[in-house]
Amino acid sequence: MEEKPFLGLRTVIYAAPDLSATKAWYAKALAIEPYFDEPFYVGFNVGGYELGLIPDASIVEGSTVSYWGVADIDKVIQRFLNLGASIHTDIQDVGDGIKTASIKDPFGNVVGLIENPHFSL
Repeated sequence: MEEKPFLGLRTVIYAAPDLSATKAWYAKALAIEPYFDEPFYVGFNVGGYELGLIPDASIVEGSTVSYWGVADIDKVIQRFLNLGASIHTDIQDVGDGIKTASIKDPFGNVVGLIENPHFSL
């Protein structure tokens, strides 16, 4: 059997031209402090996955949207909106109890959210 090329999501990196402000916003939005904090990269451990911030926006130019699992999409979106994010795509019921949406953080990064009652680690 051929080896599968992907092992699963490990890291999502967002542009952070103002690293200090972006770090502060994500620390508040995620209710955690970064575990790695350097001038060239800030990393948060989010449920065993990496959410990284880099000041060099050219590295993530043309990036795709990654979806972070949430238990209650309405509640999480409201939390992010209260912290200055905006709606990128409205909540969509994509069937079988699964909902998706995306927000833009105050720095222009698109953050995907998915509420999937069938997913478990």
